[in-house]
Amino acid sequence: MKTMISNFRFVFFAMSCGLLAACSNQTTTNNITTQKVDYFADNAFGNPLAIVQHPAGVHANGITYVSYQGPLEDPYVASYNHETGEWYGPFKAGVSEMGKDPSRPKIDNHGKPTMLIDDLGYIHVFFGGHGGTPEHGKNLLGNHHYGRNKHVVTKNPGDISQWQELDTIPAFGTYNQAVKMDNGDIYLFYRHGAHRSDWVYQKSTDHGRTFDAPISFLKHKKRDDIKADDSWYAWVSKGEGDDIIVSYDYHVCWNNGAGINGRGHTTERHDAYYMVFDTQQGSWHNIKNENVNLPVTREVANDQTLVARTGDDWTFNGSAHIDNEGYPHIATNIGKDLGQKTGGPKQTSYFRWTGNEWVGGNYVNPQSRDDNTDTRGDFFFNSANEVTFALGYQQQEDGVIAYFTSADGGKSFNKRKELLRREGANWALTAIIDNAHPDARLIVAEKQKGSNWHKLYLLGDNGPVKRNMQDANLVK
Repeated sequence: MKTMISNFRFVFFAMSCGLLAACSNQTTTNNITTQKVDYFADNAFGNPLAIVQHPAGVHANGITYVSYQGPLEDPYVASYNHETGEWYGPFKAGVSEMGKDPSRPKIDNHGKPTMLIDDLGYIHVFFGGHGGTPEHGKNLLGNHHYGRNKHVVTKNPGDISQWQELDTIPAFGTYNQAVKMDNGDIYLFYRHGAHRSDWVYQKSTDHGRTFDAPISFLKHKKRDDIKADDSWYAWVSKGEGDDIIVSYDYHVCWNNGAGINGRGHTTERHDAYYMVFDTQQGSWHNIKNENVNLPVTREVANDQTLVARTGDDWTFNGSAHIDNEGYPHIATNIGKDLGQKTGGPKQTSYFRWTGNEWVGGNYVNPQSRDDNTDTRGDFFFNSANEVTFALGYQQQEDGVIAYFTSADGGKSFNKRKELLRREGANWALTAIIDNAHPDARLIVAEKQKGSNWHKLYLLGDNGPVKRNMQDANLVK
């Protein structure tokens, strides 16, 4: 009930946010310079960011565009001009079907926005889905749950103040991930429904104005040996040339009354996998360039695309990127099941392909393992031999965001630079911003206990990008 009261308390705010955002470029009040703060907005709602929904931010033509889940679970977009130092927004980009129903007091959080800029300069946002509902029709590739997957685009190139909704994608998607290829083609990947659903992709050749029908690439199906279904969590991003790379882990989707101690459905996931989509040829292959037929089942995944077994440890799939030599690197979060429904804390681990084999599995921040706390983060390459993680973790009573760098192929990581520290904080992080400016590599939300409203930071090599306090303080 407390959550819904907070929701409806901000109906007025959601209606007036455009007016507040329109004032966001003011830097003086009565000729007095406004105090600067290191967050750019304080109206992030619920769990407003995640690594899986990506990109959440894009840098283009000297401007970094950022998106997040705001009031009533609607998507919001802001921008930062690196040359002028000016912020613009946030503006509400669309209206989610979630977050409005008083009979559903729990914040769903699966409809966080994913952003893409097409070759004509229009900004696209995909959001709002967690499997759809039966009212949206029969889901032929999975099951229903809540929300509706939506697609909005700016009315004008580069202008985040006005948006329009397009009818281009099914209602059933969640965990949207968008990729634009060098030729301008756009691929949208997502899970086509709730847990018992295929993962699919759709292709657009007209700058996102229409999309082809969904094609399944990871198959859900019932298991014969245990009372569960095969399910997946995937990460998708651009690889070399015409390639799209996919890393993923396996989700044991237990039936009610089955599983560990009869708990039924949990977040139990295991192992790490990798494969490649050649968009020019329309074919898929594994790391050894062997053909992989779609949709991939658990048996095919284990036989052809396995990176590492995690045994009894649980996983939380991370990100994957290609280095300057064309070799893939993978982050995945690994930890023990400590008996809770969501498992125990998981630490970010790192794997890489040497050209002959997968190696790694070392923790990026081993201290978090000793402290029994979670870590989350994404990574980028400084050079062919050096990789840096932007990692969020807890250290005693503080939440910390810091860079950890390895110059020995991931055998060891050293804390290089601390970007942000807040007492009592937990963090929600995005993936590395697409085409990131060094001053703005990722978006993070500071999550403090006792509130569903969180401050948002744009972090880069020099720490947070500051903003005038009167423009950043949107929650009144």
